[in-house]
Amino acid sequence: MKLNETVAIVTGGASGLGEATVREIIAAGGKAAIIDLNEEQGNALADELGDHAIFCKADVCNEQQVTDAMDACVASFGRLTAAVNFAGIAIAVKTLGKDGPHPLKLYQKVIDINLIGTFNVSRLASERMQKNTANEDGELGVIVNTASVAAFDGQKGQSAYGASKAGVAGLTLPMARDLASYGVRVNTIAPGLFLTPMLAALPEEAQEALSKQPLFPKRLGKPAEIAKLACFMIECAYLNAEVIRLDGGIRLP
Repeated sequence: MKLNETVAIVTGGASGLGEATVREIIAAGGKAAIIDLNEEQGNALADELGDHAIFCKADVCNEQQVTDAMDACVASFGRLTAAVNFAGIAIAVKTLGKDGPHPLKLYQKVIDINLIGTFNVSRLASERMQKNTANEDGELGVIVNTASVAAFDGQKGQSAYGASKAGVAGLTLPMARDLASYGVRVNTIAPGLFLTPMLAALPEEAQEALSKQPLFPKRLGKPAEIAKLACFMIECAYLNAEVIRLDGGIRLP
């Protein structure tokens, strides 16, 4: 799928990895609907990027809000060809700690946003992709989801986060199989340590310690590097049902 013909919804698109991907798509001539709960950042980004971007406030777990956002995207740009899921949360709580067992509601919240929210957006997007005209490969759309290296080597306190991201990795192949006959590809990025607003808020010494963990290069990843991989997944028609780590070779201790 050519980027200059892409119309994408990008969840978590107002900041961090999502923002970088929105910028990359639009720089290549595509269009994007920024899906986020942060109205101030979302509207500011859409205003900056001009006619090729719109902002839609939506909770990825809310079926009606996501439906409305997709309808707004189609109304503005005529179609929906790509769904890129970056919306998510991370917590650090042990299964059992000094204050007792992991709060169940907090565990459920992480699963709801990271896993169920991803599935909700993907299923609704795939339905709208069926209205597109197929390209020479018979392709109607593409879905790019976001897992994490924590799906494979999660650390202490990542029972909820690791499980949610393992779920995203695990749904990649069956979802790709489900949607193959409809001309929709599904791939997943598993990022390592990236300089997102969350990590940028850490003290400089903490960032320095984290930057030493990748094999090479010895630094935190740049959001633009995730954006380039997401766009490659959109463009490369033969890439399907894959989970790709982008992590500088890191294996979390």
